[in-house]
Amino acid sequence: MESVADTNSVDLKVTELLKEVQLDYSPAFTKEVDDAVSAIKGAIDKIPENLKVTADEAPGFVRDIGADKVEFEFKKPKSIAVGGSYALQCSVKPEVNVDLLVRLPKECFHEKDYLNYRYHAKRCLYLCVIKKFLMSSSLIQKVEWSTLQNEVRKPVLIVYPGMKLVEVPEFCIRIIPTAPSLFSIPKLHLNRNNVRALNQGGIPQATPKYNSSILEDMFIEDMEEFLKKTFLGWKELQEALMLLKVWARQRTPIYAYDCLNGFLISVILSYLADRDRIKKSMKAMHILRVTLNFIATSELWKHGLYFMPKGQNAIPKEKRLPLKESFPVVICSPSTNFNLAFRMTGVGFLELQDESALTLECIKKGRDCGFEEIFVTRVDYPAKYDHIIRLNLKGNSKVYASGFFLDDECWRLYEQKVHNVLIQGLSDRVKTVRVTWRNMLSECSIKDGLSTLNAEPLLIGISVSSLDKAFRIVNIGPDADNKEEALKFRKFWGEKAELRRFKDGKIAESTVWESDQWKRHIILKRISEYVLLRHLSVSKENIMHIVDQLDFSLLYGTEDPISSSGSLLGAFEILSKQLRLIEDIPLKVSTVQPLDSAFRFSSVFPPEPHPLANEKGTFLRLRSLPPSCIRPLEVMIQLEGSGNWPMDDVAIEKTKSAFLLKIGESLQNNWGMTCTATEDDVDVFVSGYAFRLKIWHERGLTLLRRETGNDQVKQVSNMDRELYFRSQHSSMINGLQGCYAAYGPVVRLAKRWVASHLFSACLVEEAIELLVAYIFLKPLPFNAPSSRITGFLRSI
Repeated sequence: MESVADTNSVDLKVTELLKEVQLDYSPAFTKEVDDAVSAIKGAIDKIPENLKVTADEAPGFVRDIGADKVEFEFKKPKSIAVGGSYALQCSVKPEVNVDLLVRLPKECFHEKDYLNYRYHAKRCLYLCVIKKFLMSSSLIQKVEWSTLQNEVRKPVLIVYPGMKLVEVPEFCIRIIPTAPSLFSIPKLHLNRNNVRALNQGGIPQATPKYNSSILEDMFIEDMEEFLKKTFLGWKELQEALMLLKVWARQRTPIYAYDCLNGFLISVILSYLADRDRIKKSMKAMHILRVTLNFIATSELWKHGLYFMPKGQNAIPKEKRLPLKESFPVVICSPSTNFNLAFRMTGVGFLELQDESALTLECIKKGRDCGFEEIFVTRVDYPAKYDHIIRLNLKGNSKVYASGFFLDDECWRLYEQKVHNVLIQGLSDRVKTVRVTWRNMLSECSIKDGLSTLNAEPLLIGISVSSLDKAFRIVNIGPDADNKEEALKFRKFWGEKAELRRFKDGKIAESTVWESDQWKRHIILKRISEYVLLRHLSVSKENIMHIVDQLDFSLLYGTEDPISSSGSLLGAFEILSKQLRLIEDIPLKVSTVQPLDSAFRFSSVFPPEPHPLANEKGTFLRLRSLPPSCIRPLEVMIQLEGSGNWPMDDVAIEKTKSAFLLKIGESLQNNWGMTCTATEDDVDVFVSGYAFRLKIWHERGLTLLRRETGNDQVKQVSNMDRELYFRSQHSSMINGLQGCYAAYGPVVRLAKRWVASHLFSACLVEEAIELLVAYIFLKPLPFNAPSSRITGFLRSI
């Protein structure tokens, strides 16, 4: 439960955050914005009426979009109005822009221009004319092309005014065309085909994405008015919207064209307000929690969100069914004719729900209700996903071989193709595969064509389900008796598919990815690379995996020395067994615990077996020049309890030394182990390793201070204190390593980085291990890392 102090602290931080990000709608600032808008309106007013507009304004765009009959006579916009976040007084810095809604005149369009991309072509040509006249205005600094939510077939203009706004230096105005009542709505029903080229065997296919793209322009003004009625005058709801925008912008994977944007956040808030789930009495943070909980857990998403028209209690099934069949996520406008979330994908929505659930965990478990994790910590691709793949598809004409646009854009279809291939290839090894491809418009591309829009790399984020599954060597496919499924399996995997008999007698198709233990973490890389090369038109050099770039820093020669840890543990088991069997000492050995980081797989370069560190009588031929020094590995032993230990600190240490000498002598006499002794230590050589024995006894737990006054409590020796805490640390790290297999490689990379930057004198290795442990035990706002690169990026 939140304390009063925590609540007050959060309220103060939220207040300061809002002061930092919200615009000051002062008379001076609004005048500057109005002047910039007036400059644009003035430039548009100078465009002559009945100007002949042809495809020559953007020949490449018209050609690639596949439209005909695009000529028209220019008519001035029916209206130009300010919309978007600025109109709702919910703009969030630093990315501040004003949406200028330009209503396209009906006179420029024909009744059937909703067919075959004619509307999209004329929409673009109309903007080309506006851009030409804006460029000639002395009050306009620069005009650029952009897209509406990364939809290339719907370009928009970005206008930078000549005057600089003091409060927002990067201020710009987006010119977005609108088309209310331009076409008959039944003609744009989701089940209708409006792109004649889209057919199978001569049978026209439905074009729900295409139809929704036109409907969006037809209903955008209605939604703007609806949102204004909801937000204006409700301060807490406006603040909640701004907080949610800050939260979403910090999360790159969900603040994307196929998931969430500021407009959809405002729509979801409006829906909750409309359904009375948000009340006027709620504060901004309370509204944020309610919204995130609704996104993460509500069952309504399965059926869709519908704004009920006045006087109507339910949406008819015949209107709901086409929407759910066409789109994974439905947020239906108040008119019940248009899905506002038609761009949102199923994968994008699952990511949104996951982030919402993690944020709720931050609120419950984080300090100050998780303020820093929610609003400050950046959640981007490298930090969130366990594996990142970048596909360079520049110049790959096969992406748009079947055309740039049918129902959807070719770039979105290619994203889905990549996703399907990876999901099938990686199967249960992965939890999430997120594929996004941003397309950037430029002056040359809009006029000369769209073939240059694949310059940006396609980005893939992969979250593994578990390391046991991810590092599995064998993929088991369908049984050999299932002919149809076995044929599909062989067709997908090609030469990698083979028929195998397993230990339980099962005969099934399978793929095998043989790998050394220390290379298991790149099995996902090998699989994804294989399926991408086999099923997509990409070359190996155009596939970049972010997974093993730092492996070189952990290699000794050509191998990772961690591969010899099995022999080290085997040698320790031999020593531990022999120590417990010693009979010729007064107190038997009860506990043997390794202390060195090599035993917990967190040593950067754990020692390899030395050919000279062996038992007596063992001779090995040297294949190469061995190291001149052997690194001893500390081992703590504990003897049986006894009340005969001396009380003096110095005497205790001398008694320990006597025990160690006797133990070394016994190991030499009984098992032929080579031992060397000094006044402080005894080193034992076993199977190529040197183990340095240390004794700790339980009296050290009670002797904590020296005798002062009447207090009869004594000081434990510094050595006992150090051994005790090191043993506790070693036990904890071993337990952590058992829970998180990625911990060892991550802490080794962190230690390597610390040493390379000459910080080893400041941070001992135990401190580094604890710092890295924190990101596994307290991973919010992420999940615990499952790859060395991801864990390393979060730890530095």
